[in-house]
Amino acid sequence: MSTGDQAPRVVVGIDGSQSSYAALRWAVRHAGLIGGTVDAVAAYELPGAHGWSAPAVDAEFDAAEAKRGLVEEVRKVLGEKGEAQVHERLVHGNPTEALLAAAEGAELLVVGSRGRGGFARMLLGSVSQQVAQHAPCPVVIVRPDVAVQGTATGAT
Repeated sequence: MSTGDQAPRVVVGIDGSQSSYAALRWAVRHAGLIGGTVDAVAAYELPGAHGWSAPAVDAEFDAAEAKRGLVEEVRKVLGEKGEAQVHERLVHGNPTEALLAAAEGAELLVVGSRGRGGFARMLLGSVSQQVAQHAPCPVVIVRPDVAVQGTATGAT
């Protein structure tokens, strides 16, 4: 949890899925209510990192491209004004481990219910399940935005 004079920190996982975009919007709204900050965390792994063969990759280029992608995703989801409220953090490594490490000392960890991979009918993805079981702080799992009776997606 937050300590001293520091603003409460909310960590949110971003992976390009609609569920993670809903989690980002939720985290920003919550942080606004509690006077907190938001760390948007995205993790990446290089091909070949787990022993399978892959073409040679320039690690610096991949990190720079992934960081630009993260910043652009946040801007696309929140707009210019909302994006200013978020600190983007790109982490090399396993997504679950990256989120658990980022959540150390945080007020809250927010994740989408499931990412882009896996099985479409799963209600809870592997990363959200793992962080819910092992996080050092409370966890909020957000389902993707659903249109409500003809309203725009996310509007209530």
